[in-house]
Amino acid sequence: MLPPGSQRLLLVDGHAYAYRAFHAIRHLSSPSGAPTNAIYGFIKMLGKMRAQLNPTHLGIVWDGGLCSERMAEHPEYKSNRPAMPGDLEVQIPAITSYLEASGISSLCRVGVEADDWIADLAMAFASQLPVVIASSDKDFMQLVTTNIGLLNPNDKSERIWTAEEVKAKTGVEPSQIVDWLCLLGDSVDNIPGVPGVGPKTAAELLQRFGSVEGIYSRLGEVKSERLRASLETSADLVQRNKRLVLLKRNQESAPLDDFSVRAAQGDRLCELYAQWGFKTLLAQLNETSNSQGALL
Repeated sequence: MLPPGSQRLLLVDGHAYAYRAFHAIRHLSSPSGAPTNAIYGFIKMLGKMRAQLNPTHLGIVWDGGLCSERMAEHPEYKSNRPAMPGDLEVQIPAITSYLEASGISSLCRVGVEADDWIADLAMAFASQLPVVIASSDKDFMQLVTTNIGLLNPNDKSERIWTAEEVKAKTGVEPSQIVDWLCLLGDSVDNIPGVPGVGPKTAAELLQRFGSVEGIYSRLGEVKSERLRASLETSADLVQRNKRLVLLKRNQESAPLDDFSVRAAQGDRLCELYAQWGFKTLLAQLNETSNSQGALL
């Protein structure tokens, strides 16, 4: 919890958590038979994060499609990803309806990847208040500073990652993550790495040479002939990967006040919970409303 009077911005990777919720809960549907597993799971996950972090500012950022610059650079970028399951796709608008009723900012812009927009917002606001990014995407490790942390849902400790956790996970500093990923590649995004270079080798190279530029300026010092040859033949690939992995700035911005957590629309939430058949959430909402009413 934050000390009284403190502020914090929580930025959530919307689609990542919607997918996570969809796969975590099965066979949940509304009275009309429409799937609601992703809606319910998303609400519960977001509620847990809010209880843990108590953010004063909150934004959910959604993917608006693939970056045209990355696609031009690498047409196979993310081409290995299957299409969104139909039962999940139909629940995304319902989740955004929940966010609107809850007074939570929800952002999506055609052609802008959530990663880039989250990065832009985090870096823009980090000088004003602490920022936490909720996502398991390893690309976000490049953003970690004293005022930007990560909440990785795969980390059962639920701690906010700092540079210490990034280094423990990868062997390199946050400032070296882009170079680490350039060498390693990213199978999730269909970005091939340098043949023969895994996470440990990439970390060892960066620990010794500092950066990709340092590696290539002193390539003759790489002891393994096979590794040296692989790096040499992959020089163009590494530079291209750097352009793909580096999160892009200058997305459409918004004032910090737009992310202030606003009062929820209780009546609208009641309608939605009843529509979806969320009896427990509806009862909890009514109980809270009754308690607040008794205090007035």
